[in-house]
Amino acid sequence: MFQIIWILLIGFVLGVLAKLILRGPQSIPWWLTMLLGAAGALLGNLVAGWIGVRHTGGIDWIRHILQLGFAVALIGIVAPAWGRSRTSR
Repeated sequence: MFQIIWILLIGFVLGVLAKLILRGPQSIPWWLTMLLGAAGALLGNLVAGWIGVRHTGGIDWIRHILQLGFAVALIGIVAPAWGRSRTSR
């Protein structure tokens, strides 16, 4: 149970950071921000493991940059689509 809470907390932090990095408004709800941030963290971990930098001797900066990059990409893709789907109703 604690692991799920931790994943959602990290997802929310990554999602908020990604929204701050992106320009313009991202009109997506907080729960979608959290889920996209968690998905970015998962994709970042997978890619970091694939290229062999998931676990290093110190802080895993490359892994964290990958996680944030994927969160930015996911929010950058989903936010415009979410806004269009809400205005077309």
